[in-house]
Amino acid sequence: MNLDQVDLGSLYRVSQVNAPKGAPQIKGQLEDIGFLPGEQVTILRKGLLGKGPYMVRIGTSTFALRHSEACMIAVEVLEHV
Repeated sequence: MNLDQVDLGSLYRVSQVNAPKGAPQIKGQLEDIGFLPGEQVTILRKGLLGKGPYMVRIGTSTFALRHSEACMIAVEVLEHV
């Protein structure tokens, strides 16, 4: 599943970042801010109607992601709240 599909407050692990073929630099940008395989991630808030922007905690940092960015981040469930 991708980060845009997860439940608020549950704990997940990043499994991979899947950038579009026409924009491979996006993968590097997301990895640079911490979206690396094995990192724990939680969605703290979702925007209007459950779409982006998303407030995301990765490690000890908090970021806002667009819906299109969250769709690129594959995650695995660690713990449901």
